[in-house]
This record gives sequence, structure tokens and C-alpha cells, in this order.
Amino acid sequence: MEGLIVLLIIVVIGMLVFRWNNKHRKQKLEGFQLPGNAPEVLEEHVAFYQRLSATEKVEFRERIRDFLSRTEVTGVGGVEVDDVDRLLVASSAIIPIFHFKGWRYNNISEVLLYQGTFSKDFHTQGAGRNVLGMVGDGALHRQMILSKPALRQGFLAENDGNNTGIHEFVHLLDKADGATDGLPEYLLDKQHIAPWLREMHRQMQLIRQGDSDINPYASTNEAEFLAVAASYFFEKPELLQEHHPELYQLLCEMFKM
Repeated sequence: MEGLIVLLIIVVIGMLVFRWNNKHRKQKLEGFQLPGNAPEVLEEHVAFYQRLSATEKVEFRERIRDFLSRTEVTGVGGVEVDDVDRLLVASSAIIPIFHFKGWRYNNISEVLLYQGTFSKDFHTQGAGRNVLGMVGDGALHRQMILSKPALRQGFLAENDGNNTGIHEFVHLLDKADGATDGLPEYLLDKQHIAPWLREMHRQMQLIRQGDSDINPYASTNEAEFLAVAASYFFEKPELLQEHHPELYQLLCEMFKM
């Protein structure tokens, strides 16, 4: 009997601690605030934000606030992380899911910023340092790595439609169904899967023939095509619509635009 009482006491204490931790975490999340200059930073750097209505801009800021309250942005190897970096990382995350109300990423908890490019083995010195961003796996599960200069370059107003941050978060969305294969089943209605596959492979063939303005890296495989095309779509939608109307329409359907 005495042992049972002790066990009950332990269970009750455990439940109380669990409830306290949940309450404390909820208060921390709800109390997280964006820096005061967030609207100005977003207006200056994020073309997607510039195109939103006043009401949508408020919603966008709330979505990035929620993302940053749940996701750490950490500099590696002495890299300094400032408010602009955090806002650009969060914008990269929210842009692809902005029209999916209430969606959150459940497969990431931290974004690591490197000083520059890195190798596939995460080395920042020596040969093979041509990686700008990577969705973590294995020991880096729930993490993403981005080159800080590439992150910033992607949001320059005069960029060419390539955006490393958006690119990697689209990979993360693609991965959410269990396979990074260019077919994000959570984003595509069943009736759009076959048309998407046909158009994706048609566009990849055009790229390989040199008959496309889409970044040639998109022809590497289906996963890279999705990430490159989505980056183009969010950064330069008018140009994509002009040059690739069928692809543009399928991406509109995919991202609920």
C-alpha cells in the first residue's frame, strides 16, 4: 500500500510539472515579439510582403512572429545573427505556406547560419564548398543550414528569381510526406498530381535542351525542380507567368495563390 501511495504521489507531481511546463511554454510563445522595425525591414527586403494588402501584411507579420517563437536561428562559427537575418529566415518559411491558414512546420526547430558556402559534409574550408543551403537529416534532423550571404542575396530587389531560403523551405515542405521527390502530396490535390508531373518533366527537358530561362540546376532532379521553380514563382511571379504560363498556373494551384 505504501508503495502505491508513493507511486501516486510521483504521478501527480509529474502531471503538475507537465502542466506547468506547458503553461510556461505557451506563455513564452504568446509573449514573443518581433523587433519594432519589422514592418520596415520586410517592406525593404521582401518582395512578396510588398505585394500584400495591408490586412495581409498584418497576418504575415503574425505568422513570422509565431515561426520565430518556435524556431531558433543560430549562427555557427562566430556568425552574428541580427534581426534582419531572423526576419528573412522567417519570411523564407512563411512565404510558401502563407495561403495555408494555420499551417506550421512540424519538422524544424532550428536554422543554422554559416558564414559562407559549405560542403555536403558541412565543411567551411577546403574544396567542394558549393552548398548554399541544406535541409538537415540524421544527426541534423529538424535543422536547416543556410549560408548567411546567400540568404540575404536571395532577398535583394534586383535578384534573378533565385532565393536560397525559400528554396530550402520548399524542400522541407516536399519532405513532409516522407519523400523529397518534387511531389509535395500535402500541397497538391489529387487531380493536379498528373498534370504537375507532366509539366515538371516537360520543363526539365526544355532546360536540358537549353530552351528555358529557368535555372539549369532545376534539371538535376524532380526535388530540385520544385524548389527552383517555386523560388522563381514567389520572387518573380509576373515573369514566370509570361514565360511559363502552364507552370505558373500549376504553382498557383499548388500554393493556393
